[in-house]
Parts: sequence; structure tokens; C-alpha cells
Amino acid sequence: MHKAMMGLARFLAIVGGIVLSALIILTCVSILGRLLNGGLHSDLIEGLAPGMAKWLLDLGVGPVNGDFELVEAGVAFAIFCFLPLCQITAGHASVDILANSFPKSVNRFLRMVIEIAFALVLCLIAWRLLEGTMDKFGNGETTLLLEFPIWWAFALSFCAALAAAVVGVYMAGVRTYEFITGRILIWDGVEATQ
Repeated sequence: MHKAMMGLARFLAIVGGIVLSALIILTCVSILGRLLNGGLHSDLIEGLAPGMAKWLLDLGVGPVNGDFELVEAGVAFAIFCFLPLCQITAGHASVDILANSFPKSVNRFLRMVIEIAFALVLCLIAWRLLEGTMDKFGNGETTLLLEFPIWWAFALSFCAALAAAVVGVYMAGVRTYEFITGRILIWDGVEATQ
């Protein structure tokens, strides 16, 4: 079971990384296009090479239309893609100043409670994204510039959030078992300091 969950988490992290990389390239191209567009409209360039400036502007040199709409939808999806790997590898930020002085049993209890809380929050997020997807699908809302249906972004984010919720519930089960039995099933480095 752990191998399947880890495979799912890694696959989603790779997809999220590809999407985030594409968004970075899109943003750079858009910024470069905006700078070139501004430069081509300058008096200097229009005076030196008016034909070339007009030709480049007619080609469409400028910012990418709707870039911020794509970035908004893509970043939300990418964040949800990274959550499962972060959850299964205990990669969330933690402050263990006080917890390091507790006995192992107390720390196992705290880890169990935290994993259960994470699982509940991830399930809540997935549920609300499903509700949002159905709402946006029902009302036909689209983005302003590109006019793509908003429910597409909600649906993609929901799929990634659902995977994060599944991994979160799995990890809550693992940490609950570890607390009850005292056996560590998944070593993630935290136990080595205890």
C-alpha cells in the first residue's frame, strides 16, 4: 500500500513540477513580450526603424494574452499536486523545540493527532473544491480574457486535492497504527531524534 501511495505522490509532484515550469516559462515570455512591446512603441525605435517596429508589432509581439488567468489556475493545481508528497514524507514545516523533550509515546500521539487533523483538512478542501467545481460548471462562468470555463481549473485542483486527501487519510491510519502498537511503519527521520 505504501508503495502505491508513494508512487501516486511522486507522479503528482512530477506533474506539478512540469506545470509550474511551464508557468514560469509563460511568465518570462509574457514579461519579455511586454518589454519588447513597450520598446517597439518608443520614439527611438519608431524613429530608427519604423518598418521593423510595425512589422514586429503586427506579428503580435507583446505580453501573452490572459497570462495571469493561466498562472492563477496553474499555480493552484501545482500546489495541490505537491501536497501528497509533502504529506507522505512528513515534509511540512514543524517546530519541535518543545516536542523533543517529550517521551516517544507523547510524540507518537502528537504525530497521530496532527496527521488526523491534516487528513480532515485535506478532505474538507477536496469536498469544497468539488462543490466549487459543480457550482462553476452549473453557472457557466468563464475567465475574462481567454474565456475558458473556470470549472476546468476547479476540476483539476479537485483531482489533485482528492489525491492529497487519500494520502492524508492513509498517513493518518499509519500514524494511528504506530501509536496503538508502538511500531514504526514509515521512517521519515523524525523518529531518529527521539
